[in-house]
Amino acid sequence: MAVVSKYLTAKNSSIAGAILIFLYLLKQRQRSAKLNSKKSSSELLLNNDQKDVKKERAAVDKIFFVRITRILRIMVPRLFCKETWYLSMIAVMLVARTYCDVWMIQNGTMIESGIISRDIKLFKRHFYSYISVIPGIALVNNLLKLGLNELKLCFRERLTKHLYEEYLKGYTYYKMGNLDNRIANADQLLTQDVEKFCNSVVDLYSNLSKPLLDIGLYIFKLTTAIGAQGPATMMAYLLISGLFLTRLRRPIGKMTVTEQKYEGEYRYVNSRLITNSEEIAFYNGNVREKQTIHATFKKLVDHLHNFIFFRFSMGMVDSIIAKYLATVVGYLVVSRPFLNLTHPRHIHSTHAELLEDYYQSGRMLLRMSQALGRIVLAGREMTRLSGFTTRITELMKVLKELNSGKYERTMVSQSEKDGLEKLILQPGSGQIIHIDNIIKFEHTPLVTPNGDILIKDLTFEVKSGTNVLVCGPNGCGKSSLFRVLGELWPLFGGNLTKPERGKLFYVPQRPYMTLGTLRDQVIYPDTYEDQKKKGISDHVLKEYLDNVQLGHILDREGSWNTVQDWMDVLSGGEKQRMAMARLFYHKPQFAILDECTSAVSVDVEDYIYSHCRKVGITLFTVSHRKSLWKHHEIYLHMDGRGNYEFKPITDETVEFGS
Repeated sequence: MAVVSKYLTAKNSSIAGAILIFLYLLKQRQRSAKLNSKKSSSELLLNNDQKDVKKERAAVDKIFFVRITRILRIMVPRLFCKETWYLSMIAVMLVARTYCDVWMIQNGTMIESGIISRDIKLFKRHFYSYISVIPGIALVNNLLKLGLNELKLCFRERLTKHLYEEYLKGYTYYKMGNLDNRIANADQLLTQDVEKFCNSVVDLYSNLSKPLLDIGLYIFKLTTAIGAQGPATMMAYLLISGLFLTRLRRPIGKMTVTEQKYEGEYRYVNSRLITNSEEIAFYNGNVREKQTIHATFKKLVDHLHNFIFFRFSMGMVDSIIAKYLATVVGYLVVSRPFLNLTHPRHIHSTHAELLEDYYQSGRMLLRMSQALGRIVLAGREMTRLSGFTTRITELMKVLKELNSGKYERTMVSQSEKDGLEKLILQPGSGQIIHIDNIIKFEHTPLVTPNGDILIKDLTFEVKSGTNVLVCGPNGCGKSSLFRVLGELWPLFGGNLTKPERGKLFYVPQRPYMTLGTLRDQVIYPDTYEDQKKKGISDHVLKEYLDNVQLGHILDREGSWNTVQDWMDVLSGGEKQRMAMARLFYHKPQFAILDECTSAVSVDVEDYIYSHCRKVGITLFTVSHRKSLWKHHEIYLHMDGRGNYEFKPITDETVEFGS
């Protein structure tokens, strides 16, 4: 009856497993059919094209090891460094912990032997030995945890600093979001993905090193106890089961990449809501934004449901193969010398000796089988790590290419448009020449990063002291001109002569107020140390504020070192005047004023423009105010159809413009 019962139990387990696998496949097929048939408005532009998904490769293969080796060189830059010390400390603690485990097995066996044989001296000797080593074992375990946590933090610090060094080099942070469309959520990669990658690397180091040490030591001990055949059988089982499970786990890497991408999209739509909350509130757009957030969240939840169900299925297989079957193989191996009555080791052994030998060998083999199981399960973590490695590598690749002037973006059709002849566009094919006190465009096409031609051939020259008023309808290319001038956008041809970046200053309509003190708002992006190097005193800073009628803010706040949320504390007009005080502090050769006095009264605006001429700042102004024509000598008019005019301002021009 017992045999029949076991047979029925095994049969029922097989049927249950088959049903689970069938349900999983059926669920996957239903989800695929639903996604293929449903093309609704919930599909966001945040998604990459299908061809981008196909390019993603996240698997434990040669490419993975090349990638992770490259990243490890960043996290462990030298042979003798802090990270190497922690790696060595962890290795020593792992060895010490393994020897502690072996000692615990042997000592525990002797304690039990003393209890069973009623030998009080034997029991007391090993019992007190166990008590005496408790502090040492606790120290080893906690030193191991300390080393692992510190190593995770060190790795994260190294990798984060390296990535931000590349991300904040020049205008790379701008190019990634505005010129290149390969990475949509850089903040997700730089924060969460870096942390998860570093944690996964350190955990994998620990989860592989400890079992490997255990296996090596237990093989040595067991070979002397039960012969070499037992450990060899266990190793063969490890190899076969490891290859089988690695094959089954292949989808985990790609699913991890997709999970992090959807997490990034979900964070992005929430940050958009916070950033644009005022505009959305004016439009009463809460219902539409709720639909957008729910659609993004649903994609994430659907994917996580699939991922959870897949991990459940793999967990079943992992538990059976790596845990329970490994224990079964261990029982078969350890029982062989004891059940074989002719085995030379136990021919003359007493019952107590057999019992002691069995306990010691059995526990070692059990620990060895558990170590084998952990190595097999570590393959699952390695597959997940490959997903994070793919994303970090892609970020490093994009940062490197952007810093070398290369970017990838979907280009618009190069066909003839609005009567313009066909142009062969190549980003970066133009030449930038740095010369002081002059801005000169020579046969330069004004082109957006995606290849949309605004002006085919732009040619004009402006020298210091000649203010230019830039006019034209929305979308004609005014902002595009300034982005090319500021070297934010690449040149698609021709020559551009201009001063160095630091001698060109841009003042937008909505000025940026940095986090920090009142002083920081005036001297941004300089620091207090930079201010002292320039020899500009706080009294001079006060004069800059007085020039734009903001001296009362210093009196109100009481100190230059007062910290406030200046985006909220200052009104729209005060922020625009603060930006002009910032302009007076830096005294550039040229300044681009993009509707930057729209919230300032006419008399204050008139004083600001007069003061700019007085201190020698040449202006490019975008504005529709008639009162500003008198402060400029030339106007540049773009009609939005590819044509432009660059002429001196005369009385007739002012009359026509008004």
